[in-house]
Amino acid sequence: MATVKENLLRATALTESDSPRLDLEVLLCHLLGKSRAWLYTWPEHPLDEAQQSSFDRLVERRIAGEPVAHLTGSREFWSLPLKVNRATLIPRPDTEVLVEAVLATCPQVAASLLDLGTGTGAIALALASERKQWQITAVDTMPAAVALAEENRQLLGFENVQVFRSDWFSALGGHTFDVIVSNPPYIDTKDPHLREGDVRFEPLTALVAEEQGLADIRKIATDARRFLTEGGLLAVEHGWDQGKAVRKMFTDSGYTSVETRRDYAGRERITLGRYGHFCA
Repeated sequence: MATVKENLLRATALTESDSPRLDLEVLLCHLLGKSRAWLYTWPEHPLDEAQQSSFDRLVERRIAGEPVAHLTGSREFWSLPLKVNRATLIPRPDTEVLVEAVLATCPQVAASLLDLGTGTGAIALALASERKQWQITAVDTMPAAVALAEENRQLLGFENVQVFRSDWFSALGGHTFDVIVSNPPYIDTKDPHLREGDVRFEPLTALVAEEQGLADIRKIATDARRFLTEGGLLAVEHGWDQGKAVRKMFTDSGYTSVETRRDYAGRERITLGRYGHFCA
């Protein structure tokens, strides 16, 4: 059987991956139940027959394009281990910018927050980990996503989060929130990148929107006004080239203090705005 070192040399076969070596390290750690540090400490450790067979299958699936997160069933977000599956988007590092923006903008006092289209629950659970005194509601229209987010909530033990099914605001009645956040679908239905990379294995309903990707953001910006407390904050993630359009959308809808934050690559990614008079 091949050693750890020999198996990692197979990274050259992952021609479509941006991080082939890391992909194999993550898969090998998952299979062996070891850390990356262990791999570097014991490079000559041989895999047994069953381990080698399992690793071969994982590598074949990765070469075929399956996301590493789907192969391992997990993805870390905000240092939280989250279960993932094909029912939702895989949490991305750039979405942590949304978490950072909300934490930096909102005071550390009791507050109510709504996460629209929660998926794995990543945003809601990340915020819950930082603001134990907040009451957080996480909703999604897809039953499988709701089940996954609730599973992650229970695994992490956050009692200040409730998860349930709602098509955007449809099941929220007369409830209002100090903060509303969302990472909604924002990719144009004609975007050629939908046929590339990990997104090929993710649900289109969580990726694409009409109006060149802006339809769902427009609906959220319009409807959120009825569900925000006076001076409440709306924060949404959007495409790197949509910042100008989203800022105009917010301003036209009556939001003030509208601004856009950049992601880790320096691209416009998160737009925030307040509705009504805000007293700091």
